[in-house]
Amino acid sequence: MKIIRADLAPSGTLRASINLGNPVLAQGTPQAPSGVTVEIANQIGARLGVPVSFLCFDAARKSFEAMRAGQADICFLAVEPERAAEVAFTEPYVAIEGVYAVPQDSPLLTLADIDRVGVRIGVKQGSAYDLYLSRTLRAATVVRGDEGVDVFRAQDLEVAAGIRQPMESFTATNPDVRLIDGRFMQILQAVGTSVSRRPETAAFLREVVADLKTSGFVAAALRRSNQSEDLVA
Repeated sequence: MKIIRADLAPSGTLRASINLGNPVLAQGTPQAPSGVTVEIANQIGARLGVPVSFLCFDAARKSFEAMRAGQADICFLAVEPERAAEVAFTEPYVAIEGVYAVPQDSPLLTLADIDRVGVRIGVKQGSAYDLYLSRTLRAATVVRGDEGVDVFRAQDLEVAAGIRQPMESFTATNPDVRLIDGRFMQILQAVGTSVSRRPETAAFLREVVADLKTSGFVAAALRRSNQSEDLVA
């Protein structure tokens, strides 16, 4: 464990990059974050025998950049091929659905209707669904902003993309917008660290996450943050 501790937390403190922009994974404030990612980070720190500090951001891309810049030791990100070149991921601990919202009077009715010429989709820049849609769409256009629903409104786009929970809240408070049935992707959230870490360090993180899932810790942490335990990957 001494070797892993020195490799993963060389400063003597485990620095965890937290994305407060995903309300399923983290809540609270930068000064007092909470949620399943915070609890997992604390568990990793406890098993290493080191304190944990949190660097909080409002977007996944900023959390990723902090780890890439060496400002954080671990991060909590969706598993994406573009990130895997620099991030050693554990197995997923949570699975979230990516969904679409459209105006109530939109002719777009199903998932199959979306990828067409002239359809513009608002996304949060650098999010997992931004990366996925940018990679997989053939005809529709991705339009990026600080928030997908904001750029959807500001530019009068045909579609907004996002994760199910906040998108359900968005449509519930905006009766002129509806969700398209079904999901366009499953967003698998995992713990990550730099690929430059030792192999045994990456193995340690994988073992911890697997244990936290099978022991019921992840499900309990989701419940404590008022999220559904059905989200456990």
